[in-house]
Amino acid sequence: MRHSPRELRTAAYEWLLATGSSAEEAGIVTDHLINANLRGHDSHGVGMIALYSDLIADGRLHPNTPARLLKDGGSILQFSGDRGYGQRVGYEATKAAIARAKENGICMYTIANTCHLGRIGTYGEQCADAGMVSIHFVNVTHYIPLVAPWGGSDARFGTNPFCCAIPKTEKNQRFILDFATSIVAMGKTRVAYLAKKQFPIPVMVDSKGQPTTDPKVMWEDPKGALLPMGLYKGAGLCFACELLAGLLSTGGTNSPELVERDGTIMNNMTSFVINPEALCDLAWMKREMDSMIEYVKASPEADPVGNPILCPGEIEMQRTKDRTENGVEISEGEWAAILRTCAKAGVSETALKA
Repeated sequence: MRHSPRELRTAAYEWLLATGSSAEEAGIVTDHLINANLRGHDSHGVGMIALYSDLIADGRLHPNTPARLLKDGGSILQFSGDRGYGQRVGYEATKAAIARAKENGICMYTIANTCHLGRIGTYGEQCADAGMVSIHFVNVTHYIPLVAPWGGSDARFGTNPFCCAIPKTEKNQRFILDFATSIVAMGKTRVAYLAKKQFPIPVMVDSKGQPTTDPKVMWEDPKGALLPMGLYKGAGLCFACELLAGLLSTGGTNSPELVERDGTIMNNMTSFVINPEALCDLAWMKREMDSMIEYVKASPEADPVGNPILCPGEIEMQRTKDRTENGVEISEGEWAAILRTCAKAGVSETALKA
């Protein structure tokens, strides 16, 4: 079933207001969630409010909590999220880092102890739209491990996203490389599970360590684990994200000896924002980027019908155009969960269509 972006936006915004967020915070979080849906990443879209509702009810997510500056070291900024909405904390910290990078040429910033940051590509887009290059490493704490290490049969890591962003040129869209270091994000298993669909290839192992396409192993006992992307190389990047994000932010790793796993998706992020003007001539940089993209896309396509050559971030913009015009496909199970969550906060289905 397709739902208009307006309907999804109303659901998220009204629910956020009803559960205590200020209008400003509700706007920031809603924009982030809708952005994820429009980009085709429903795993990080409006469907997340069901989990956020439970976290608020248990006192594990604190509405109206801004990014708190812990340390200002010039080109280094450290923030704490204090269990606030990661979408707000991430936006505010990234905005501050962009301003600092414009002054100093570079800014390394970290965020510790924030609730779910959402789609990390959104912060890459924020940087790229400001003319900055950025790199982001993220880990997950306080939540049960989801991803098996290379050679392992049970979960030890979070999905530990990585993102790299480069501004657009006159000819090409911004370059946004954004992915979980597992083959699929945990939220994509939620979407598949609620839609009663299986994955086309094994992206998980069951509780016995056997590869499987069935998402129920992530949502029903006995639990399985997500597989790392890219075999041992992807597993290594997942490990690097764990250490870079957890250690430099001071938010810590997901080692069970050091963190209480209370079921909250807590994130730490270590990021670098770079002003390319401090390093090179922008006109030259854009020519080089355009030339390389043209060269890559000139490769004969192995599957011209099904898999055209695209740059990272390009398919998301194609999806955004389609979903803005034609609506967002949401499974009946996911939509029912959204309606239940809204109703629990006093937001009726009728209000969503007003």
